[in-house]
Amino acid sequence: MKFYEAKDFILNRLGKELPTNLFYHGLHHTVDVCHAADALASAENVNGESLVLLRTAALLHDCGFIKQYLNNEPIAVTFAEENLPSFGYNHEQIKVISSIILSTRVPQRPTGHIEEIMCDADLDYLGRDDFFSISETLKREWLAYGIVQTEDEFNRKQVQFFSQHHYFTQTSRNLRDAKKQEHLTELKRRI
Repeated sequence: MKFYEAKDFILNRLGKELPTNLFYHGLHHTVDVCHAADALASAENVNGESLVLLRTAALLHDCGFIKQYLNNEPIAVTFAEENLPSFGYNHEQIKVISSIILSTRVPQRPTGHIEEIMCDADLDYLGRDDFFSISETLKREWLAYGIVQTEDEFNRKQVQFFSQHHYFTQTSRNLRDAKKQEHLTELKRRI
């Protein structure tokens, strides 16, 4: 697998082709998720081929936004199937990457450790200090795409989502749960 060549290719495509009104799901989100996935993988003792597959999935997980907003994960899988063979990924590796990508659909339903890491990395910000600034970008995006009409509706959706979300890995629970609960308390105060 030529991971670094694939990484350059994917980031270049995302940088050029993602819509400019993806205030949350832009290239910066992909980079953030890649950093979170690396940190979690290290803490969870994931290495070797599994780490490369996780890193590749993290790069690809939002490629579907290039073509459409809702139900974008299957499009990211197609992107992986069409492009990864030219970087030395075989059918089985692409199948694993596809499963990791699909695990990020909400509600998240990971079926293995690597998928759990990916899901936690994708929503790592929920329990971080920068949550509210990142949340503002999601609000702008949802307003732009008509997902919500008002700030109050956005806050209510956030509370509902928080109430249903949980981290899967012990590392994320240890690092993020307490701060996530603080954020939920503040969100409830706002509605």
